[in-house]
Amino acid sequence: MIAKLRGIMDTIYEDSCIIDVQGVGYLVFASSKTLGKLIKGAEISLLIETVVREDSISLYGFYDAWEKEWFNTLTKVQGVGAKVCLSILSALTPAQLAQAVSAQDKSSFLRASGVGPKLAARLVTELKDKIVVIPGADVSLSDVANSDATPITPISEDSPVEDIISALVNLGYQRLEAYKTASKVYAANADKPVSELIRLSLKEFAKKDF
Repeated sequence: MIAKLRGIMDTIYEDSCIIDVQGVGYLVFASSKTLGKLIKGAEISLLIETVVREDSISLYGFYDAWEKEWFNTLTKVQGVGAKVCLSILSALTPAQLAQAVSAQDKSSFLRASGVGPKLAARLVTELKDKIVVIPGADVSLSDVANSDATPITPISEDSPVEDIISALVNLGYQRLEAYKTASKVYAANADKPVSELIRLSLKEFAKKDF
């Protein structure tokens, strides 16, 4: 099995590329986010997942190990083939995927081509207890928060965070943004009652332009 390719970037297509490794051209499928980092004619090294089927052998390339781990995790969900998986990885970064799963936010997955409401619901359900981190790194979900330092916290149905999110969603806020704000407020005020946490969350929304 091929696990890594290092060579010269020969050609970049919409959903794939050709890497020239000592005169041999390898066709590698990749997400738009990985392809966007490639430069024709430059030396490149991509992590590779080799998928062997009855009638084909396909190579899938990843710019970093975290994206590759998400690929392997997503393809284990029923109805998510390699093509749909790359579509998801093209629409969402690994950090955004972690947030969407933790927030149980189906709408984020709907941004990916080929993902409908039923599949989006299955994704958040089946991935709910998954923690996808960078291989070999001692990291947790809280270490892979997004750029605004919002904590990524898995939530259960009886969690105060879920109560806050439900209240915010009922007031018209998007679930993912409600999750970000509720998680941030709860992390700093875990000892306060839910009513106060909702008030503080609304105050946070008032300070930010989402």
